[in-house]
Amino acid sequence: MIRKVILLLPFAYLMGSVPWGVILARIFSNVDIRSAGSKNIGAYNVLRVAGQKLGVITLVADLLKGAIPVLVGISWFGVSDWIGEVLVCLVALSAFAGHLFPVFLGFKGGKGVATAAGCFLVISPFVFLVCILVYILVLCCWGYSSAGSLSAAAILPGAIWLATHSAVITGCAFVVALLIFVRHADNIKRLLEGTEHSLFRP
Repeated sequence: MIRKVILLLPFAYLMGSVPWGVILARIFSNVDIRSAGSKNIGAYNVLRVAGQKLGVITLVADLLKGAIPVLVGISWFGVSDWIGEVLVCLVALSAFAGHLFPVFLGFKGGKGVATAAGCFLVISPFVFLVCILVYILVLCCWGYSSAGSLSAAAILPGAIWLATHSAVITGCAFVVALLIFVRHADNIKRLLEGTEHSLFRP
């Protein structure tokens, strides 16, 4: 088991570090999204700057960065006891940290929402669905992707607790949600000032 842990944690981090938004936008639209739009490397900024198709592809790629390592972790360690839960959560946090602090971009990454979603898609598809519905509802009502992401993050720990009754996985969800809020500090400021980018206005 120790050998698997030693292999999987760096793999999860490196997979999370792959900046698909930067790569796809640069190859297919010749745009560096780190200096355009919101300057974020995530799917929403790719959609704004490089088009809907590349935005969707980036979203799927960022989801898989979280989903694949966690899927491997569950197949190797299981979640039938607290040790397995801890190891799977460490894998999820490694992939998530890779997106936030990617080694390939000098540790300057994105907000981690899609990668976190991929992790919890595998851990609890039901909770993933609930969070996606919350995101879509907020986005459709107010037009702010950041508000949708923050709302989904806010309910994540409670939803995970109700779905799993696992203190370990709930703790992992809380850490992820907290870091998402920290990474959205500028968005929160713009939301309060009324200057955040909205789908309802240019």
